[in-house]
Amino acid sequence: MQPASAAMSKSGAVSRPCFFLVAAAALWVLTLYLRLLAMMSVPGAFTGRAASLVPADRNGSGDPCRGRYVYVHDLPPRFNADILRGCAAASDRWGDMCEDVGNAGLGRPLSGGALTGETGWYATHQFALDAIFHARVRQYGCLTNDSSAAAAVFVPFYAGFEFARHVWGYDNAARDAAARDLARWLVRRPEWRRAGGRDHFLVAGRTGWDFRRDAYPNATWGTNLFLLPAVKNMTFLVIETATMGWGNDLAVPYPTYFHPRTDSDVLNWQHRIRNADRWWFMSFVGAARPGDPRSIRSQVMDQCRASPACRQLGCASGTAQCHYPGDIMVLFQSSTFCLQPPGDSASRRSTFDAMVAGCIPVFFQPRSAYLQYRWHLPKDHTTYSVFIPAESVRTGNVSVEAELRKIPAAAIEKMREEVIKLVPRLVYADPRYKLETVKDAFDVAMDGVLERVAEPAERQIGSYWL
Repeated sequence: MQPASAAMSKSGAVSRPCFFLVAAAALWVLTLYLRLLAMMSVPGAFTGRAASLVPADRNGSGDPCRGRYVYVHDLPPRFNADILRGCAAASDRWGDMCEDVGNAGLGRPLSGGALTGETGWYATHQFALDAIFHARVRQYGCLTNDSSAAAAVFVPFYAGFEFARHVWGYDNAARDAAARDLARWLVRRPEWRRAGGRDHFLVAGRTGWDFRRDAYPNATWGTNLFLLPAVKNMTFLVIETATMGWGNDLAVPYPTYFHPRTDSDVLNWQHRIRNADRWWFMSFVGAARPGDPRSIRSQVMDQCRASPACRQLGCASGTAQCHYPGDIMVLFQSSTFCLQPPGDSASRRSTFDAMVAGCIPVFFQPRSAYLQYRWHLPKDHTTYSVFIPAESVRTGNVSVEAELRKIPAAAIEKMREEVIKLVPRLVYADPRYKLETVKDAFDVAMDGVLERVAEPAERQIGSYWL
């Protein structure tokens, strides 16, 4: 018989290895669980309520998500979250970037003045769509972690924010580095190889011109993201297309200041602008472009100053009138027509701010809207807007006010009502909330993307209005 001390020593020697084996097994199980959980999660730079992943119904029987499933690439954080965390480094190129990308990309909350009693208003930057759209994707009701069942694949690369970080003071190699890095990452993925990227889409919240540098001789502006051979089949959503539907970039609305949280936010706002007093017959918010011989801004501003029925807010260097969202919305809510001459490019964020206020836009170039936003604006542009050829204004042959005065009051009222009806599809809802029945700009864009990627390849490139 062994002494008690020897028995205890032998028992302890046996129990210690058993303990370590059990602990190691438990740790392995926990690690496996966490890895599976991470694979099933939807990545995002923002916290907030995210939609649950929907198990794909292979049979499609009674499946509301049939043909609508979206898979989200789990990109390394250098392509999105790290860009936001490094916002302070871009302060010399985008002064308030850190503030502008807060609140899920919506920026600083607004209240008071024209917005008293309203909710869902923010000082949203016109180039903040990268973050806003990604946050809305996280809430999309038909997300799946089964990429083989997905109708479309979202690539949450913050191309617009990355552009801002390297637009000035860098060479072309530095400007293109992130885009080339992304392309290398994508083409190695099995999801990419399935369709050569034709079912992939990405949001670049700037104009398409900013991502087609080599399309212009001796150009040093922007990146070549859209021209990289590896990603030529992708769909890119931008706030102004450079190709008018003949390329792979398609236009969606600029972000406005209004981001409703509920259906009632939208309906209440529509009621308010429908009953607003329109003190000004026409108005303009913007600055002249004296260095651009093609611009008609100066002529439009001169005509506005000469008319007691026109009001304008100046945005020239040294003035700040047009940088206060409340002032802008007060003017647009009290105007019948809002003049939209092109500025740095054909389209304007002001167009959408004005329409959200119930103001009828007046365009001077078809590219300002008619050849841009096919998913969000009616094909018949006469139902919601007025067109006056830019050349007739440039030569001084046309008075803008006189042309607008020719429109009967009943026709004006009908156009305004159409603009007010369009408001929901021109705004991006607050991604931390969920609209129930109202379809916003994000919903309309998703419908368009899913329709486009389902088309045969030969039909994906073509004029918007064919």
